[in-house]
Amino acid sequence: MTALPGELPVAADPPGTGQAAEDLRTLFGESIAVFAALAGPEHRVEAANPAFVAAVGEQRARTGVPLVEVLPELAAQGFVDLLDEVYRTGEPYTGRDARVVLGTGPHAREAYFDFTYEPRRDADGTVFGIRVIGVETTQVKQAQRLMAEHRAMLEQIARQAPLTEVLDGMARCIEKLAPQEMLVSVLLADPDGRHLRHGAAPSLPDFYNEAIDGIATGEGVGSCGTAAHRRESVIVTDIAVDPFWADFRDLAGRAGLAACWSTPILARDGSLLGTFAMYHRTPRVPQDTDLALARVFAGTAALAIERHHIEQAKLAAETRAKAARDDLAKAVRAERELRAEAEQRASAAAELNTKMRAAAAAQATTPHPETCQLGGTQKCTAPAEIKIADSWGDSAWGCPRHVEEAILNVRTVFIASEELGGLAAYLNR
Repeated sequence: MTALPGELPVAADPPGTGQAAEDLRTLFGESIAVFAALAGPEHRVEAANPAFVAAVGEQRARTGVPLVEVLPELAAQGFVDLLDEVYRTGEPYTGRDARVVLGTGPHAREAYFDFTYEPRRDADGTVFGIRVIGVETTQVKQAQRLMAEHRAMLEQIARQAPLTEVLDGMARCIEKLAPQEMLVSVLLADPDGRHLRHGAAPSLPDFYNEAIDGIATGEGVGSCGTAAHRRESVIVTDIAVDPFWADFRDLAGRAGLAACWSTPILARDGSLLGTFAMYHRTPRVPQDTDLALARVFAGTAALAIERHHIEQAKLAAETRAKAARDDLAKAVRAERELRAEAEQRASAAAELNTKMRAAAAAQATTPHPETCQLGGTQKCTAPAEIKIADSWGDSAWGCPRHVEEAILNVRTVFIASEELGGLAAYLNR
């Protein structure tokens, strides 16, 4: 047990209680348990161990004064009333995982304790003070909550939940875990790392999210733009006076924001993925637990964002592969159709050639012009061998080349019999 330096000496217990007080000093002197000996109905602090000093803060810890002067914030939280009740009734009181806010303003912190108020009695059994014995459970409680929430987030990532769902859930989780009101924002870096886009910010007003969507990364561009540029955390405890917020101060004021701590979200290769920001309604200095929380969830966000990028790249590759397969299938179908068409044309040409040869042989003895009549204005001097006609009865004689040309190009033309007349229209084309 130690008396706090520079303050009133520790008062001795009444006769008959000295050995008990010494035993307690021995027991709690170096313990992690919080211990304080209080005296009188005003609960004057007589002695306290180092764990109590650490919990209270060395700058506030004093002896010889009522506890409410050391920790005035306890009165509004009901703990002084409990001391009064124990002092009056002589019945001890035990609290489990009791929440207490220690300090005020930017340096206030939330803590949890298992504690006992035990009455101190003199030799006659009269209560003359109270012993406060407690163990801080803040870290254990926060760790349990953090582990549960973190596990749920990892399960979301593992089942490939949409990135917006993961980031929104993460933001809400951190806001719930924070000891004081906190508003979380996640911004995502463009592929070139030069701008930040809205990712998730469930508790920030829409006008604020829209205004910062697309801000540049650079020195002095708020907390997030600067953190992204530096690739390191940027802590702004008072937006109203910080130069980084000169261009955004009015915007932050309209949104009711007074502090912003931003942590860059980095990929495993060090490239920028985005930023993770914690906003506060009042100027505030971060505790070590706040910074640790930011690092943990910035790492989790990095895992979710990288997983999203991998999935997006995979989907893009699959889309390109499907398009290539579809194009190949179209080319194969077109090639098959062209081949079939070519085969049909070849078959039709062979059949036509056979008919033309047969016609030439059959008409060889029939009187006919010596040269082809189907050459048009260019004339054709090839021997006339085959007679063709159309459905109107016009007919003419031609060489095999021009006969084939006429049959293929004029749908009504066919190899003629001897009785049909000439192809006047075709002759004069």
